[in-house]
Amino acid sequence: MKTLLLSAVLLFAPLAAQANCSPKDFTIKDFKPGVNNTGTSTRMSLRGDLVNNCAAASAAQIRIDIKDDAGSVIQSKQAWPAGTSNIAPGDAVHFDLGRLFRYQSGMTSFTVSVVDVRTW
Repeated sequence: MKTLLLSAVLLFAPLAAQANCSPKDFTIKDFKPGVNNTGTSTRMSLRGDLVNNCAAASAAQIRIDIKDDAGSVIQSKQAWPAGTSNIAPGDAVHFDLGRLFRYQSGMTSFTVSVVDVRTW
């Protein structure tokens, strides 16, 4: 019976660690939105670093909202900057999600937030 109980604890321990990580355990540092005009095309640059402050290796999904002068969201996208890889505790992954967006006039503000956490 003790062996069965110990096996169950060891089996579910990784799941407990996963459950402890939440979007609040991740921060986004040095987020820098930008627009680059190169001749006839305009490219967006939405760079930053996603930092894991959780005690377990996990990944986080972020959302970037682009707003107009009135504060209305005109474009919004979600992405997993580390893909299907976990970020080690204390480590960061650099991202640039500008390629997901199309430039349009009237873009005035950019917000980025962590919306989900997962352990792969």
